[in-house]
Amino acid sequence: MWAAERRDVLLERLRRDGRIVAKEIAVELGLSEDSIRRDLRELASEGLLTRVYGGAVSASPAVADYATRADIATDSKRRVAAAALDLLQTGATVILDGGTTTLDLVRLLPTTLELTIVTHSPTIAAALLEHDADVILIGGRLFKHSAVAMGAAAVESASRVNADLFLLGVTGIRASTGLTTGDPEEAAMKRVLASRAAETWVLGSGEKIGAASPHQVLPLDGVSGLVLDVTGGGEALADLRETGTRIVEAGGRA
Repeated sequence: MWAAERRDVLLERLRRDGRIVAKEIAVELGLSEDSIRRDLRELASEGLLTRVYGGAVSASPAVADYATRADIATDSKRRVAAAALDLLQTGATVILDGGTTTLDLVRLLPTTLELTIVTHSPTIAAALLEHDADVILIGGRLFKHSAVAMGAAAVESASRVNADLFLLGVTGIRASTGLTTGDPEEAAMKRVLASRAAETWVLGSGEKIGAASPHQVLPLDGVSGLVLDVTGGGEALADLRETGTRIVEAGGRA
């Protein structure tokens, strides 16, 4: 089988099943596992999948740049943002991650709600200018891909925060890989923010469920729960439910 043919088979299997088990497909195609792993490495280098132990899973479209992500799954993000509003209580201190879903949440947030919001996203902070909430902006080196502050200065500032709640954004949510994102430093910053909050809830629009990115932020048991758009349903959502992780459902029940 030619390399181009193997590539088409692998991508079609990924579209159909959402994952590839290298050993199984090698036997099916009568090829060595080394050949399949080499193909998976090449496809991963093009951003077409994410390699995991034993094979590969779907790559998350949410690893695109900030401007591109603003146009991905917009309805799904709004449903998640609306559901997450119930987690915010008057008088609480809340850390908001950067990202387009948290920006939708801010746009839905009542301007008169009195609470303290901590964020390392200048975009989120600017969207709160007309709100009664107190806003604390964590500064540092601007990571332009996600429009958030990172680096040593941001970590030091974040380490002084004590919050009731952290609303975490990631690019992949999958039972087998946990909560993932595309940049190792961004993953580390998210872990620091999670460590400063009594509860961490993950905001997950539909395109993130079942997808994975290269760098784990936290395992599923490292957060309080997930706010997910369950409209699409699917095997990946069923797998998440089987883990026992608390899920707040946005949209219609799958």
